[in-house]
Amino acid sequence: MKNGQPSAFQTDVYEAVKSVPRGKVATYAQIAAMSGHRGAARAVGNALHVNPFFGSVPCHRVVSASGRTAPDFAFGGSDAQARMLRDENVEVKDGKVDLYIYQWRGE
Repeated sequence: MKNGQPSAFQTDVYEAVKSVPRGKVATYAQIAAMSGHRGAARAVGNALHVNPFFGSVPCHRVVSASGRTAPDFAFGGSDAQARMLRDENVEVKDGKVDLYIYQWRGE
């Protein structure tokens, strides 16, 4: 982020995350691919960690490839992320979301 403005990469990521509907999750790799940056899952995580648009970019809907919530979720840690997901009726057990049930596939 330069001068408080997101980079083009970050903007692409934030727009992709906005498309994940309430009650669903996507993985970092999925967001990378959706944003046109296939293979940049780690960079997606970094972009979400500095998300300046909390509330309008639902970064809590992004989880690891195994369905794990982020241990360092930027807005209160994994417990906060789990709570936000539960508020959207996404079940989180032991810090993990069942991707078979909750992963958004563009449907």
